[in-house]
Amino acid sequence: MTKIVECVPNISEGKSPDIYNTIAQSCEKVSGVKLLDVDPGAATNRTVITFAGSPDVIVDAAFEVIKTAKDLIDMRTHHGEHARMGAVDVCPFVPVSGASLEECAALAKTLAKRVGEELGVWVYLYEKAASKPEWQNLATVRKGEYEGLKDRVGKIEWKPDFGPDTLDPMFGAMAIGARKFLIAYNINVNSKNVKMAKDIAFNIRESGRAKRKSYPDGEIYRHPDGTSIKIPGIFKHCKSTAWLIPEYECAQLTMNLTDIDVTPVHVVFDEVERQAHARGMRITGSEIVGLVPLQTMLEAGIYFAKKQGLSTALSEKEIINIAIRSLGLRDVAPFDPNDKIIEYRFRTKGELVSLTCEQFVERLASDAPAPGGGSVAALCGAMAAALGTMVTNLTHSKIEFAEHKSNMEHAGVTGQKLIAWFLAAVDRDTDAFNAVMDAMRLPKGSEYQQKVRDKAILEANKACTLVPLEVLESCLSVLPILTTASEKGNPNCASDAGVGAHCLMACAEGAALNVRINLANIEDQSFKAQCTTRIDKALKAVFKGCDEIIALVNSKIDLTQIMQ
Repeated sequence: MTKIVECVPNISEGKSPDIYNTIAQSCEKVSGVKLLDVDPGAATNRTVITFAGSPDVIVDAAFEVIKTAKDLIDMRTHHGEHARMGAVDVCPFVPVSGASLEECAALAKTLAKRVGEELGVWVYLYEKAASKPEWQNLATVRKGEYEGLKDRVGKIEWKPDFGPDTLDPMFGAMAIGARKFLIAYNINVNSKNVKMAKDIAFNIRESGRAKRKSYPDGEIYRHPDGTSIKIPGIFKHCKSTAWLIPEYECAQLTMNLTDIDVTPVHVVFDEVERQAHARGMRITGSEIVGLVPLQTMLEAGIYFAKKQGLSTALSEKEIINIAIRSLGLRDVAPFDPNDKIIEYRFRTKGELVSLTCEQFVERLASDAPAPGGGSVAALCGAMAAALGTMVTNLTHSKIEFAEHKSNMEHAGVTGQKLIAWFLAAVDRDTDAFNAVMDAMRLPKGSEYQQKVRDKAILEANKACTLVPLEVLESCLSVLPILTTASEKGNPNCASDAGVGAHCLMACAEGAALNVRINLANIEDQSFKAQCTTRIDKALKAVFKGCDEIIALVNSKIDLTQIMQ
């Protein structure tokens, strides 16, 4: 899934599990949507529901939640500590991966129109979807809460963006909008001194602290209206305070980071660590409450890898592990990336690449028609990229090759991306072959069925041809990595670069063979001609590049032997 949008409706029910769970689970009536979290609060009588999916399905899921809440919650009898104005109080869309804030604002407007028209509910657009500047602030939209809604009837300034003229007293009103991803983040220190922890919290939060005539308890400077004059804190879009956590026997800084593009988690962590050290304290772990986007973890891992002088040409798994260890995310509470990272909740790992080497070879040697040569060709491509990346990493850390450090890291980072791409292609090739088999099993009893079957087989064969063709052409992206590894890499690893070149030739030739055999089943002459041209062009470039790499590797190995 290339685009993921999160939706976080807050419903006015937190005491009855039957009700809030039924409402939350209604989002999964829509295929492709995953319910990620249900967080009820009895005192607030409110539940925060989190689900996610692609932009194509997320609006339908949000509508189901609102519709179900309308049936099950009666605001006329609702009481709770949290501010609220409707059965569903707020419903923001949040970009997670591949989606923009503008797209989420458009989704909010689409949902708001549908809710207003189909459910007869008052809807106000807020934050990035707001129809007027003053409604960007949720507190303004929610002013007077549910009890004050009756006073808005007939007033132009309070006319909702969508919905009828009359108020539905059972539901109330709601706000639908778009905002950036919010991370609730806690940092523990090895002290019970809440005052010192708050001192740090006030230093880092955007609102800062009151300006005083003398620090720390002097008289506060005030504006003519009596409000305190503030000294701004270090970080924009950071709200923070501190308190004592009895079960941990330590003080904890707790914060909301409302724009992680401006104020990332790892930057806040480093600043808190610096200020804690200045006060004789240290961090004993941190905690991300709820879920986190993959990009946040990757940015943190790369940041700390660089601080440690490591190459960032690491696998995604290792980068995330560096982030977890450096932020102390397992020191406070369990942190399983597969549960905590939103994108991983949607990830399905290919069956073949999940096998051990032994299992893969056994499957390959069986009488099953797939996997076959196409999957093996893709695997050879992954191994070629991996060997080139290995050489860059074994060169990056050596002082004698310091002048090539930047080149090695750049090549290695690209190599890691290509490894992931080729591994995915191992399963894509088999999936494409299976799609051809499925098409051939379609009924052909009537003339119409025969036409449908013939068309399906043609399209499946074309798709089955394009996968190995993409594998072949992707070999061209591996050549620069192996070239860098052979030309500037650690000479003790020269043979590895050479083996990588041989793997790449096997990948290219193997992929080409699969393209050619699939073309035999296709009658579209234009398609066949285009594919043949692409095969010849790519093969020529790959073999030329690999021959040059192998020649250079052999010369380096011969030179090494002469020197010995």
